[in-house]
Amino acid sequence: QVQLVESGGGLVQPGGSLRLSCAASGFPVDSYAIGWFRQAPGKERERVSCISRRDGTIYYADSAKGRFTISRDNAKNTVYLQMNSLKPEDTAVYYCATGLSSICPLQYDYWGQGTQVTVSS
Repeated sequence: QVQLVESGGGLVQPGGSLRLSCAASGFPVDSYAIGWFRQAPGKERERVSCISRRDGTIYYADSAKGRFTISRDNAKNTVYLQMNSLKPEDTAVYYCATGLSSICPLQYDYWGQGTQVTVSS
């Protein structure tokens, strides 16, 4: 069964850092693309990043470029999102997702439960 479980969220001061984890089961993250999304109250869900090992593509939203880094640990079957220089506008529930595609897809069918990130002084 395909499952995704996010962790690592919490409260952080502006300018601080967090490392989110997405633990996958039921499929190898090395073979399929994984995306990170976020959703804040009153806003639509936003794709933050996506990683695809098969074709080597990595996507970052403009809001994340230069601050966020996506990576994977194949041995742990886990994908990470390192978030630095956090801003209050980064506050949201963060989700990881997959479409079981070898490249970053348009459709993501499997989602984790989300982890809350709050950036505030």
